[in-house]
Amino acid sequence: MTQQPFSRPGAVDLSALRRPAAPARPAAGAPVDPEAAVAGSAYSVVVDEQNFQTLLESSMNAPVLLVFFSRTRMPESGQLADDLETLADEFEGRYLVGLVDVEQAPTIAQAMQIPSVPLVVAVVDGRPMPLFQEIAPIDQLREALTQVGQQLTAQGITTRHQPRHTGEVEGAEGETYDPRYAPAMEALAAGDSAGAVAEYQKLVTANPADTEAAVGLSRAKLIHRTRGVDLQAARAAAAAGPDDVDAQLLVADLDLLGGHVEDAFARLTDLVRRTAGDERTRVRNHLVELFAVVGGEDPRVLRGRQNLASALF
Repeated sequence: MTQQPFSRPGAVDLSALRRPAAPARPAAGAPVDPEAAVAGSAYSVVVDEQNFQTLLESSMNAPVLLVFFSRTRMPESGQLADDLETLADEFEGRYLVGLVDVEQAPTIAQAMQIPSVPLVVAVVDGRPMPLFQEIAPIDQLREALTQVGQQLTAQGITTRHQPRHTGEVEGAEGETYDPRYAPAMEALAAGDSAGAVAEYQKLVTANPADTEAAVGLSRAKLIHRTRGVDLQAARAAAAAGPDDVDAQLLVADLDLLGGHVEDAFARLTDLVRRTAGDERTRVRNHLVELFAVVGGEDPRVLRGRQNLASALF
């Protein structure tokens, strides 16, 4: 599958969408409220002028895939949209799929300068990037999205969208969570950090694209690594051995757990500068894992990534 260039690279002019516009007339039986117009997937939404800006803003948390299609002019493009809905569920929130029927939402197609359908555009941190503009079997689509996910993970983007409907379990205070994570969460609640690590590892092994399980695994490992550690002794060891990688990693973990997030990041960034080879790689990977624990959208993580890049290059 080949990547297609935009006709107008760079920022997209959305000024025409800032004022509420009259919604396109829905097809018979279609939902009236576009914000609630959720398609057949827990991770897809029917897009129109009313909710487009909100959808773009959600890309600041996790990637959005905009699928431009027309079931009237090109029925095959409608099948592409359906396949991407299916894959959105398989990737469990790695992507939120925005379904843009250009017949129902022509203003969006005009604002995005869409030359033809189908077109699939990835939006990350509010920035649109074309992925492909061709019909492909679902297996090829799955492979392409897996590769995109790997590239995003390499850049430290591992967050995911929450399901938009059904499938959640409601907790005692109304908080929802996915039942797949219940064994790991119960293990943590019981103080069994090793058990939580094992449960999250099962989920990650079964589905490497499950970024929420990956983040849960990082957090469980952090708790397990620091369990029973004497804080004062750990700090004394780190002070006595500034180039002792194990001692510095442990204190960074303890700083993070204690809420001293920037101190933890700064400690390991400085250690990256002072190390080389395998040790440097180990410290870098540990720092990236701590980024995941805090969350990719956190401004401290954004600054931490910039500082890490400076330290590496």
